[in-house]
Amino acid sequence: MKTCLVVDDSKVIRKVARHILETLDFEVREAGDGREALDACMATPPDVILLDWNMPVMSGMDFLRALRDTDIGSKPKVVFCTTENGMAYIRAAIEAGADEYVMKPFDRETLESKLQIVGMA
Repeated sequence: MKTCLVVDDSKVIRKVARHILETLDFEVREAGDGREALDACMATPPDVILLDWNMPVMSGMDFLRALRDTDIGSKPKVVFCTTENGMAYIRAAIEAGADEYVMKPFDRETLESKLQIVGMA
């Protein structure tokens, strides 16, 4: 079964994402900030990460840079999931190593299409 780590400081967003991902046959883990997510990835790297931009402790961008600097074997696919929709944000995310980008609020169809683009659905 494919695994997804949902990284968001909002419990509601994590719950919605979990529900959608479980209907797509993902095993889902959650993290409330980038630091927690990095620890989770170091312990057991997921196949894909759904990543929020704005979080306390460690932002999505800081997490992504730190993740790309680690030496974990297989690098998870990263889908940024945020309310930031400017081209500059999208470009920065892709340059930092994100594989895809989805806007909040998202629905099952949108998330599924993004996961297909990164080869995870």
